[in-house]
Amino acid sequence: MRARYGIPLKTTAAITAIGAAGIAYAAGIEARSFRLRRVTVPVLPRGARPLRVLQVSDIHMVGGQRKKRAWLQSLAGLRPDFVVNTGDNLSDTEGVPEVLDALGPLMEFPGVYVFGSNDYYGPRLRNPARYLLEKVQGKHGLNGNPPAVGVVHNPWEELRDAFDTAGWVGLSNTRGRLKLEGGFELAFTGLDDPHIKRDRYEKVAGGPEKDADLSIAVVHAPYLRALDAFTADGYPLVLAGHTHGGQLCVPFYGALVTNCDLDTDRVKGLSTHEAAGNRAYLHVSAGCGTNRYTPVRFACPPEATLLTLTPRA
Repeated sequence: MRARYGIPLKTTAAITAIGAAGIAYAAGIEARSFRLRRVTVPVLPRGARPLRVLQVSDIHMVGGQRKKRAWLQSLAGLRPDFVVNTGDNLSDTEGVPEVLDALGPLMEFPGVYVFGSNDYYGPRLRNPARYLLEKVQGKHGLNGNPPAVGVVHNPWEELRDAFDTAGWVGLSNTRGRLKLEGGFELAFTGLDDPHIKRDRYEKVAGGPEKDADLSIAVVHAPYLRALDAFTADGYPLVLAGHTHGGQLCVPFYGALVTNCDLDTDRVKGLSTHEAAGNRAYLHVSAGCGTNRYTPVRFACPPEATLLTLTPRA
């Protein structure tokens, strides 16, 4: 006997075709539609010349990604004053040479960096629906889950050594400085990745350095405990990545998850954060890559950001 209720075959075929087309677009087109976001942030002292900061994040390099490498190389044509790399460069244990090839032209400029969990550990295959479940349960990274076991260790030391040799300053739970042409001095305070509980704010607490022209805070994953600490200490600008902008977003609605405890309204781009009576600018990069096991983006193109820092009003 034929069921009285059901989905007509033509409707089922149409839904399947639309789904397949969406996946093909997300994986074959949008995930390779690299963009440059431009943002202006008024944080410099009065009278200072504007500074151009290139932020790259979440490259998640996998062997053979030639278009991504060429696009990253082309960003050197922007001639930034300095570069900030907010981590997750790798998604392949053999990816270090290709990351260094992609970032080679940018490493000619002054720069700073922090690492993310994917720099330390290889990605694991997981059901994307778990991100929604973890959001409901309030579990993110290792903050509510058991420690990672049986993971692949990436050769992050090779990446660190190459960045350091190029003159980029590592900021994992430490402070560092850059002196730009014209004598402008920048102080940076960075944290190792909060997503895997490597952040140690007590090692860098104390706020901006008074003898620097500008102090900037840098962290891979924008967890609220890190943002609260930086803002309460008086940093005017915090730079982060990790969220992928939500990666799979709903058109005209936005992101469903951030993969941390940050709200979805601030999943990417420039916003503000308040703590202890202070307010800081927060910029979260949507990044230019994806986990190798979920190589799709939808309504959230891959990006880098050129921030123009201008004098405060």
